[in-house]
Amino acid sequence: MPTEEMEITAERTPKGMLRRLTLRKGEKLRHRTLVDTLFSEGETMYDFPFRLSYRLISREELENSFRTAPPTPIDSLQMLITVPKKKRRRAIDRVLMRRRIREAYRLNRLPLLDAVAALPGNCTLCMAFIYIHDKNADYSLIERKMKALLKKLADKLIK
Repeated sequence: MPTEEMEITAERTPKGMLRRLTLRKGEKLRHRTLVDTLFSEGETMYDFPFRLSYRLISREELENSFRTAPPTPIDSLQMLITVPKKKRRRAIDRVLMRRRIREAYRLNRLPLLDAVAALPGNCTLCMAFIYIHDKNADYSLIERKMKALLKKLADKLIK
């Protein structure tokens, strides 16, 4: 029987199995070529206090982005969080907002992961969450806006 602590870090699937909610290395967008193409060719949507830039990349395009084969830990969802220094001058504020955004994303990303898995072909969705507010927001607001933004993106991908 799973403990209460395990329930916080996992979610039950329709079949009753537990899915871990941890962020792995492969879910972090860190390769310069992918980040550059995300911002140059990606699409954007807003839901204050966030701006979301995203780009759906096919497996062939992903392989062509690198000189050799793509690095192994690249998952179907990759994300990046940016809190601009121009908006939040103090480092402690930028770190706090990054942590809140990452936690809200970690807990609410599974419907988007299912939507990307349902797409034909083996695709990777690269996303960048940019915090555009000039004040620190409460976690409840961050989580509510993150859910709305991820739902809007999942709906757009399914269409």
